[in-house]
Amino acid sequence: MKGDRWRKYIFPLTKVQILYFCAMKPDFLYSTDFLAMNAPELSHTCMHLLCTAGEGSFVFNEKCYHIVKNDLVVMPNPSRAKNLAAAPGMQVEWFAADYKFLQNLLPSNNYGIGGSISLNQNPVIPLTDEQASIMLADFHRLRDRLGDRHLLFYRELMGSLCLTMMYDIFEPHAQRDTTAPHSDRTAYIVKQLMDMLSTGISRTEREVNYYAERLNVSPKYLSATIKRVTGHSVSSYINRHTVPIIKKYLDDERLSLTQIAERMNFASLSYFSRYCTKHLGQSPSEYRRSLQPRG
Repeated sequence: MKGDRWRKYIFPLTKVQILYFCAMKPDFLYSTDFLAMNAPELSHTCMHLLCTAGEGSFVFNEKCYHIVKNDLVVMPNPSRAKNLAAAPGMQVEWFAADYKFLQNLLPSNNYGIGGSISLNQNPVIPLTDEQASIMLADFHRLRDRLGDRHLLFYRELMGSLCLTMMYDIFEPHAQRDTTAPHSDRTAYIVKQLMDMLSTGISRTEREVNYYAERLNVSPKYLSATIKRVTGHSVSSYINRHTVPIIKKYLDDERLSLTQIAERMNFASLSYFSRYCTKHLGQSPSEYRRSLQPRG
């Protein structure tokens, strides 16, 4: 997201401009082009698309979905959507953001994790007129701040607006029937894993084998089941619960990095640093410096 060349791309974007944006993997995108929502370059994002008029359809996880006015589509990795079709007069607005960025905004033990499971089974959420109006307002606030990348706290600003949008989605999503046709065994495995992770056990236990053993299944079976039901790996859920714990410890200046690494059962300080760099986007020292007031 660096450079003045971004400034010439003003919403609404054409499909060509969207693809140019995506080739550079920006964190945030807004458009009104339905047929561009599944561009391969959007695979790192989570798509939030609202149908504002007409109708259309797409295939996701080998199932066809038909959407009409006030239908909201929430889809991690929208490049998985296939066979997009729009009837004459169809109008949409969509906002996409880096999936990991959104994931890190939410606490690990909230509705977001359970919600992401049901969205993998059915990404379409019907909205009332009022809910659709609120969602559009969220989109437009984000759209209107896309050009403020020069601000020191741009990502924090966009993060706060994204968080508002996500909480506005939770309400209609919770109202929707999220019961999925899984076997009792499958539902039990998913629920038990999420229950275990919600206790904070990932502070010290981050290996898939540990959870498979506790659930009396093989690591291969656990991985395949979680991937099939949620669309994400076991490790991604382990990491999602671990990152907030790390942030909490790093926020406590009384703890040294060595003490944190020991408390979290990392084999070494260097391994802890590599883990933070991968999942926080910066080393532990850099993260702590980012908390300091900017002079």
